[in-house]
Amino acid sequence: MGTLRFSKRSAQTGEQPISYYMQQGVENPRLISLAAGLVDPESLPADEVREVVAELLANPATAQTALQYGTTQGYAPLRAKIHRHLLAQDGLKPSEVGYNSDDIVVTTGSQQLLYTLGEALLDPGDIVITEAPSYFVYHGVLNSLGIRTLSVPMDHEGMCTDALEVVLARLEEAGELPRVKLIYTIDYYQNPTGLTLSLHRRRQMLELARRYSKAGRILILEDAAYRELRFSGDDLPSIKSFDRANEHVILAMTFSKPLSPGLKTGYAVLPRDLVGPLLRFKGNHDFGSSNFNQHILDRLMETGAYDRHAERLRGVYRAKRDTLLAALAEEFPEARSSMRWTRPDGGLYVWLSCPPEVATGPGSRFMEAAMREGVLYVPGVFCYVKEGAPSPPTPLPGGEGGNAPNCEARLCFGVASHDDLREAVRRLGAAARETLRGEKIAMRGFAGCKV
Repeated sequence: MGTLRFSKRSAQTGEQPISYYMQQGVENPRLISLAAGLVDPESLPADEVREVVAELLANPATAQTALQYGTTQGYAPLRAKIHRHLLAQDGLKPSEVGYNSDDIVVTTGSQQLLYTLGEALLDPGDIVITEAPSYFVYHGVLNSLGIRTLSVPMDHEGMCTDALEVVLARLEEAGELPRVKLIYTIDYYQNPTGLTLSLHRRRQMLELARRYSKAGRILILEDAAYRELRFSGDDLPSIKSFDRANEHVILAMTFSKPLSPGLKTGYAVLPRDLVGPLLRFKGNHDFGSSNFNQHILDRLMETGAYDRHAERLRGVYRAKRDTLLAALAEEFPEARSSMRWTRPDGGLYVWLSCPPEVATGPGSRFMEAAMREGVLYVPGVFCYVKEGAPSPPTPLPGGEGGNAPNCEARLCFGVASHDDLREAVRRLGAAARETLRGEKIAMRGFAGCKV
């Protein structure tokens, strides 16, 4: 046989780094996984879905409609309910926004949206700007499409928009502004850090996108997958709510996190001139996401079961976050200046920062010790892009002139039980102590690490 010839895109598409850790979690029941971003299994809405499915199938008319093909854009009654749901979240009237249900597309999870947006908008060599750190699965999508991914740092208020302005100005000076297509942000309880973009930075990000749309419109991809999992703090308005003309912001959301990932349904509000091109690519993928699942979701929203379940979930995840944070504080009681972690107001993630001397990446002493102890995390280095901003005046994490930190970790509290969360942190502490002994690192780095 001759040699199998793969596409250029195939050569650019690597295995997602999380795959190995998910496999380890499945194959080794002794391991406690804080790696995969899975949801709490005991809170999945089995009873609610069972009731809705029974109702749908009991009536021949609704059964036939739900079991038939749907449309590429999505079930119209569901899109109308999504529209009302989004307006209620932002406290707006239909007359106060520039979009309606015709600008909403239902997708097979958020991941399909991310990929089809790339197909519709991006050419090899185009530029997408992300946070540092950011959602590493999306980095894989961009790599597959041949996109140049640049990054700007974050702080406690989310993406540093002043640094974003520096990047955009440098790109304009270098004549590369026409290649900038997207600014990507997870602005609520970010994956991986749990941080939230502040109100004034939301406005500033949109203002920057408008101001630098000189050689072509720059879009903001607002990934709000975790918005409905807020359990403390203020509910900030979406960036989309400030885009009154519906020109610069793509709002991406999902039913996976606030309801059920098994229903695998996401949705997006798009600028009107993007709807048609995106639907052409989506039609090539599937001619429409699961019609049956959309009818289930429509019923759950109609009866109020969706809102009730999301409210219950907020309590579930608040308690899990508190358990994880309390365990970290107990295991590392005096290490706040060297062993740090975020305190998210929602979502599923806590970002752990070790002293610089303690590497957490693949093959590190800490990772190997954690595996032996029986606990998994996502190495923080996975969450930084390999290519960064063009010659910034201050080195940016993951950017040119700055290396990605290798002393961080993403901890997910979604799937583990309370007992497992406490035990996982105990195992991380044991791994830290073993690392300290093996590396002979000065104790100032882990002053409170029960050594």
